[in-house]
Amino acid sequence: RNIIIIEAGFPIASPDDFAAVKQIADLVGNEVFEDDYVPVICGLSRANPKDIERAWDAVKGAKRPRIHTFIATSKIHMETKLNKTPDEVVEIAVNAVTFAKSLGCDDIEFSPEDAGRSDPDFLYRVLSAVIEAGATTLNIPDTTGWNMPWEFGNLIKLLRENVKGAEKVVFSTHCQNDLGLATANSLAGALNGARQLECTINGIGERAGNASLEEVVMALALKGESHFSGGPGSGKLYTAINPVYISPTSKMVSEYTGMICQPHKAIVGANAFKHESGIHQDGMIKNKSTYEIMTPESIGLMRGDSESGAGIVLGKHSGRNAVGTRLRELGYDLEPDKLNAVFARFKEVAEKRKGGLEDEDLEAIVVDQAGQSNMLWRVTGLQVSTGMSGIPTATVKMMGPDMVERYVATTGTGPVDAVYKAIDQIVGVAVELENYSLSSVNEGIEALAITRVSISAKEGGPNDVPSIHSQGGFFKNRKFSGSGSDTDIITSSARAYVSALNKLLTWNARRVNQSEEGHNDHPLTDTDGVGNAEQAEPMAVAEV
Repeated sequence: RNIIIIEAGFPIASPDDFAAVKQIADLVGNEVFEDDYVPVICGLSRANPKDIERAWDAVKGAKRPRIHTFIATSKIHMETKLNKTPDEVVEIAVNAVTFAKSLGCDDIEFSPEDAGRSDPDFLYRVLSAVIEAGATTLNIPDTTGWNMPWEFGNLIKLLRENVKGAEKVVFSTHCQNDLGLATANSLAGALNGARQLECTINGIGERAGNASLEEVVMALALKGESHFSGGPGSGKLYTAINPVYISPTSKMVSEYTGMICQPHKAIVGANAFKHESGIHQDGMIKNKSTYEIMTPESIGLMRGDSESGAGIVLGKHSGRNAVGTRLRELGYDLEPDKLNAVFARFKEVAEKRKGGLEDEDLEAIVVDQAGQSNMLWRVTGLQVSTGMSGIPTATVKMMGPDMVERYVATTGTGPVDAVYKAIDQIVGVAVELENYSLSSVNEGIEALAITRVSISAKEGGPNDVPSIHSQGGFFKNRKFSGSGSDTDIITSSARAYVSALNKLLTWNARRVNQSEEGHNDHPLTDTDGVGNAEQAEPMAVAEV
């Protein structure tokens, strides 16, 4: 079994978001397991008919569809953001639930946004009204991460005691992590009667993130039967999640989003099951339970031989089987073609290294190859010249979707800037570099560098890709992330940048294909091929 409710997205945000939610509803929402289990597929909407109807159109194909609608209830939100009186907010909330029900939706979730800072008496009023209108789940958000666990737990208790019809609905939590208390607040909610806990893989989310799914799951797995008495029911709590999928799912989310977990992240961080202290190592050798309250195997992370003192050193003489075995131990069960791509890249990197590759190097190569999917463009040659007295210059050669190589030479404020300007000219894009980070996978002069970038199309440019913010309702440019790795930091930077550009261009191509008008309002490149690029003649450059 997996997650019971999947809130797949915000369908009104963009055609792509709508298509994604609909695909999840139509496929995952109709996959019935042997025990008749099928997940609820939920679409998020603001409390207005247009949003609600769009959400229903996206999820209604699922066997168990749900609409989740919300409106703010705190004084500051009602007065400054909504410009609405409490009476108007109650009316809007009731009308939203009533409209969702009129569409044929029998599973309706309602959230009073910023409930953690709302007047409890007003919450009693609005929640009682939406229950009467047909809401089946009441989600209580600590939208700004303001509450302490004892405050939030008591709020759930008060709502269960004072909201009319509370016994007919499921209470849910949605906790932000601004003070690092999202997991603690969610568990405090569960202790006081919440039976749905909203969370995300790796705790990703707005600002400091949301309650972390892996933390909530493992806390309940370890203490759910013994530490939640005093609330309603038996006091024994559990989830239907199989925790052995936590580690591979966490890695998958990191790779697809470009949001890398901090090394000391609970449960899924790179250091979560590593022991450096001599005292700790001594204890671990004698009995692993001295310093581990759960095993890495319980979340799907295999230590492998290297963790127990007899590891295989992966180097340039290693074969595909050895690399594949180690990857499986690390939680990467790759398809044959993906393994071949990773192995080919592994051999390229290993040839440049005198020693073997560590686990971190291997994972960096997997991330690098994951970012090279949908390769419309790829770098085939790269040469830079820089120094204290010279102007940084880059010559870049690239292969495009038409299989023609083109090259451009440009100058910049530094070697990476020069490379990025050359790539922009070849591909014919206008983008903003939102974020650039470069880190060493491990120590030493031959360490593998991993670069992560995020870009967005320049407003009004040929690749402009605006989308609607899920809560604010304003337009903002979509960001695309990319990663690349190499022993050469310039090559690593180029691979990351092209990875992000390919994602932007692929997204734009899908959007054009979905256009009802059947014409391209957002051209991806110049009709000639690319801006100022020329077809390449053979030149001596390093391959990437």
